Amino acid sequence: MATSKEFLDSELLRLVTAGSVDDGKSTLIGRLLFDTKQILVDQLEHIEDASRRRGHDYVDLALLTDGLRAEREQGITIDVAYRSFVTPRRRFQLADAPGHVQYTRNMVTGASTADVAVILVDARKGVIEQTRRHSYITAMLETPHVVYVVNKMDLVGYSEERFDEIALELAELTSRLGVHDETAVPVSALKGDNVVERTEAMPWYAGPTLLERLETVEIYADRNNDDRRFPVQWVIRPMAEEHHDYRGYAGRVASGVWRAGDEVVVLPSGLRSRVAAVDGADEALPGQSVTIRLEGDLDVARGDMLADPDRRPTTARELTARVAWMSERPLEDRARLLIKHTTRTVPARVDQLLSVVDITTLEEQTSPTALELNDLGVVRFRLAEPLVVDSYADNRATGAFILIDESSNDTVGAAMVVDGS
Repeated sequence: MATSKEFLDSELLRLVTAGSVDDGKSTLIGRLLFDTKQILVDQLEHIEDASRRRGHDYVDLALLTDGLRAEREQGITIDVAYRSFVTPRRRFQLADAPGHVQYTRNMVTGASTADVAVILVDARKGVIEQTRRHSYITAMLETPHVVYVVNKMDLVGYSEERFDEIALELAELTSRLGVHDETAVPVSALKGDNVVERTEAMPWYAGPTLLERLETVEIYADRNNDDRRFPVQWVIRPMAEEHHDYRGYAGRVASGVWRAGDEVVVLPSGLRSRVAAVDGADEALPGQSVTIRLEGDLDVARGDMLADPDRRPTTARELTARVAWMSERPLEDRARLLIKHTTRTVPARVDQLLSVVDITTLEEQTSPTALELNDLGVVRFRLAEPLVVDSYADNRATGAFILIDESSNDTVGAAMVVDGS
C-alpha cells in the first residue's frame, strides 16, 4: 500500500488562473492545453478554421475558451470554468476565474481550494489594481503557492529590464501582503515562450517555464497532517438484522491521518472514544471520503466533529473572520445570516463590522458602515449555536465557512476564521 506521502504527492494539483481583462488569460490557457497535447484533432481543426476566418496568420488559441466568454456576455452566469489536463509528471485541475472586477467572488470560489494561483500581469501595464486585488485574495485564502505570469513579453521586446521592474514591484506587493512562495515567469502566451517550452527569445531568464513550475511545486507539506479533524456527514446504521450492531460515520477527512486505535473526542459534546476501524483501508488521509467506526455506543450526529483530544479545535460562540462579500445587497451591522461550516449550519448575527480593505492602497479602513459587493473585510459574528473551528491560517478545511441569506438561501459571502471564542 502507498504511504501517506506517496498518496499526497500523486494527488492532483489544483490551480486557479486570474488576471485583468485582456491580460491574455484565454491565450495562456489555450497555449498550455495545446503545447501539452490536450486538444483533440477536431478541436484544433475548428480553431484553425476560425482563426483563418478572422484573418489571423496564426492559430488563435484563445478561441478554445471564447465559448465561455460568449455565454457570460449573453448573461449566463458561470462561476468558474474547470478544466482537467494531464502531463507525464502530474495531474491538474484548472479553475478559470473571470477577469472583470465584478467577478471577484468567482476568484474567491476558484482560489478557495487551489494549491497554486496563476496571476497574469500584462508586461506593458505592470502591476494594476486587479493584480493587487487578486494578490490580496490569494494571501487572504492562504493559497500555498503563487505564480505571476508576466505575459506579452513579445510586445515589450522581450526586455529583461522591463521584467525586472515588474518583478521588483511584485516582490514589494507580496512582501506587504504575506503572499506565500511566489514566483515570476516571463512569457509570451501568443508565441509560446516559457509556457511549456523554454524560449531562445529570453536567454537572460534562467528560471523554470510555467509548466515546469507547476509540475515540480511540492504540495505534500501544504496539507495539515497533524491536526485530526473529521466532520460527520452521515451516520450509517444498516437496516438489515445481521448488521444491527454496525454504526459508522461517513464524511471527508478535513485534516490529519486517521488510523484504528487513535483517541477521539466528539465535539461539541466532548464525548471520548477510540477509532475502532477505518472501513476498507488501513488509514484515512486528508481529502479522502471514508467511513470511520468508533468503540462504544456513542450519540454522534451529522454536524459533529471528530478530533484529536490532545490537539483540539476551538468550540466557538463568537467568530472573527475575513469576509469576501458576494451579494449586491450590502452586509450591515446586526444582519442575520446562516453560517455553513463543514457539515454544520447555524444561525448567526453580525456583531460588528471591524474593517474593509481599500484595494487601491491595501490599507484597512476601520468601522465601515457596510460591506458592498466584492468588498473584502473583517467581521465579528455572534452564533446561535457553537461551531467547532480552527483558525484559517492553521487549517484551511476547518477554518473556512460560507454565509447564506436566510430568506433566499443564496450564498452571499465566503469567510476565513481569524479567531473564535
